[in-house]
Amino acid sequence: MSVRRVVPNVRSEDARENREFYGLLGFEEAMDLGWVMTLASPEAPGAQINFMTADKTAPVDPDISVEVDDVDAAYAAMRARGAEIVHPLRDEEWGVRRFFVRDPDGRVINVLSHR
Repeated sequence: MSVRRVVPNVRSEDARENREFYGLLGFEEAMDLGWVMTLASPEAPGAQINFMTADKTAPVDPDISVEVDDVDAAYAAMRARGAEIVHPLRDEEWGVRRFFVRDPDGRVINVLSHR
């Protein structure tokens, strides 16, 4: 299994204001689902920040998103370790398969793969 990207998830009630602010640093909107917006660097597309009001389908908001090449293997590894699964593995309507797990310091990690 390998990591494809890591993205901080920042709670925000005004994604547009953040889009304008971070645009001054060179970020551009890569995705906007209404409740989550991703800004990315055009020169380094893996450099991203998510701004979210509240996660649409999960009981908590994740602190970090980690995209892996095999989310099913990551899920199996976390379950085998006995990690706390906060949100079960599922396919989401916006084209990702994901689950949430709590890290040793209590942060919620959104582990995903694109379908």
